[in-house]
Amino acid sequence: MRSLQRILLSWVLGTLSLGAVVIVLTAYWVTLEEMNEVFDANLKNVAQALASYHDAAEHRAASPSFATPPAMPSDEYDIVTIAWSSEGHQLYASEPGVALAFSPVEGWSRPRVNDEDWNVYTSVRPSSIVQAAQRGSARRHMAAESASELLAPLAVIIALVCVLVVFALRRGLAPLQLAARDVAARSAVSLDPVGGDRVPREVSPLLASINELMQRLSAAFAVQRRFVADAAHELRTPVTALRLQLGLLRRSSEGPEREAALSELDAGVARTQHLIEQLLQLSRAEPDGQTQRIERLPLAALARDAVAAASIAADYREIDLGAQASSDALVKGDRLQLGILLDNLLQNALRYTGRGGIVDVVAAEIDAVPVLRVIDNGPGIPERERARVFDRFYRGENGLPGDGSGLGLAIVRAIADRHGAEISLHTAPGGQGLEVRVAFRAAMAV
Repeated sequence: MRSLQRILLSWVLGTLSLGAVVIVLTAYWVTLEEMNEVFDANLKNVAQALASYHDAAEHRAASPSFATPPAMPSDEYDIVTIAWSSEGHQLYASEPGVALAFSPVEGWSRPRVNDEDWNVYTSVRPSSIVQAAQRGSARRHMAAESASELLAPLAVIIALVCVLVVFALRRGLAPLQLAARDVAARSAVSLDPVGGDRVPREVSPLLASINELMQRLSAAFAVQRRFVADAAHELRTPVTALRLQLGLLRRSSEGPEREAALSELDAGVARTQHLIEQLLQLSRAEPDGQTQRIERLPLAALARDAVAAASIAADYREIDLGAQASSDALVKGDRLQLGILLDNLLQNALRYTGRGGIVDVVAAEIDAVPVLRVIDNGPGIPERERARVFDRFYRGENGLPGDGSGLGLAIVRAIADRHGAEISLHTAPGGQGLEVRVAFRAAMAV
């Protein structure tokens, strides 16, 4: 696992080291430029001073010759002086081994002698020519020595900054470590938000996300506990009924009484099976349930398939069941889950619509939004109950005795939520009955 402290320290150390290199190189370049200015002026002064000294000596001497100049600080500055006659004969050289070329031109030159770069100033007088020269390497060496003196203090500064950074990181990350221990101490029964009063501002979004996740987990666990309790309660009734019917079957004799007991037992098993299937459908429709297989689906085909699957039940109840497709819109979704959604809506509509009633499944677009509509002319759902009918195991005032588990619309809402769809209840267009709309948002429409 990578250490945030180590990463930050590496970046800080690398940045400081690069900065130190830049400072040393800049100091070297600036020092070299300053030395060039100073030593160039010094060479010019030396050349002109020697030329003036020779001219004064000639006026005092009986015969013209180059007088030996006074001692110059050549050892300290590595300055070489050479005097020439106006005809180009060498009269004097402070270092005979340096073979500078004769030049009768006043001013600066940069010759290369013995594989070395030289800075030369030539002073021209009527009776003599004097050259003052200095090695370029001497200047660079002195500039390097001057710049290298910065290395020790810079190394101390870098070490001090690194120590301060480590100390600051430990102090700054201490609240985060406390928060981490606080999160680690949480359990499924203790999902309170983690306090973030002392947490750095940069870490606040992460802590806010953790608290939001813990809040969702707490809500999910609460729903799960409530669901398990409700499921146990709902299963207790049919299982008890099955045991009673089994007991009646054992005590019944041959004939109509036994047939009636078998019929009741068969109906009880069917209701229990239906309840278990709906519980499985609900668990798969939850956000963390079965993985969806998203594909492009035509609303019209979904409506026709659902009507075809429910046609037998509709014929048995003598209900006019039909499909209308006024839109060829496509949506992104899981074919199986959307089929379950429509199947539950149709089961509810067929169950509560009386014989001779009408149930329609419509694929349409409302305000350019793809919508599935299931419309019946049954008793409908009162306005005061429409907010509660999506709760699990809620049957409502119009619930039929012994029929349904109260999970159909809960499954519908869970599947709609997984598909990013909005579900709403309305009074049927004829003024009687119920219309259920499943509107697919733009993100799910194709």
